[in-house]
Amino acid sequence: MSGKKSSGPLILAVDDEEKILRFLRMNLELEGFRVITATSGLEALQRVRSAHPDLVLLDVMMPDIDGFETLRLLREFSNVPAIMLTVRSDEDDIVRGLRLGADDYVTKPFSVRELVSRIQAVLRRARPMAPPESAILKIDDYLSVDYNLQEAIVGGKRVKLRPTEFRLLSVLIENAGWVVPQETLLVKVWGPEYRDETHYVRLYITYLRQKIEPDPSNPRYILTERGVGYRFVDFRKDAEEKAQ
Repeated sequence: MSGKKSSGPLILAVDDEEKILRFLRMNLELEGFRVITATSGLEALQRVRSAHPDLVLLDVMMPDIDGFETLRLLREFSNVPAIMLTVRSDEDDIVRGLRLGADDYVTKPFSVRELVSRIQAVLRRARPMAPPESAILKIDDYLSVDYNLQEAIVGGKRVKLRPTEFRLLSVLIENAGWVVPQETLLVKVWGPEYRDETHYVRLYITYLRQKIEPDPSNPRYILTERGVGYRFVDFRKDAEEKAQ
């Protein structure tokens, strides 16, 4: 092997088992990633603050504070992409992790190929999207979208959106007035590896509605087309009709 160091994304792997950390480091470095490690939730939080990784691989079952609590504390100061690693595959645990701000969830045992694919997909989603001609898109008097800052402006107040929330909203807006099937949303927002993960769409639609809708239980902007997908209100047509 040459002494040349990788300049790839920096991954923080967090697990209380040293053999798993060695496995992750060896295989991810072979794929071109740089890898640092932590053996506890508290150490992981310190490493995020000091090293600023591009992504965190976070084990759920740890002795001091578990992965869920670590993620909750992490989200108080950082939006670094995070993938949960765990032997648990119960959907309630997956939903809990995603609600706390995880970007993905991989259950053990997993193949290196699957993990690398998920890491690449999460990093791809975290990249800023190119803004349209106008940096701020006005939907109506209540809702606008700031593409430079990736924020929504709701009732005059700025609302932070996580990268995946922003990508989902952007895809829906691009297709305003048209029904976008769930599978299409999964491929465009998450990547082709996620075409069967329908619970991701449901969860993130809920998150978006909670952030941008005046009444999330009776949505004005993101409409459900049962059995098919979701449709963003045709705001351009509505604006033209009001102008006439």
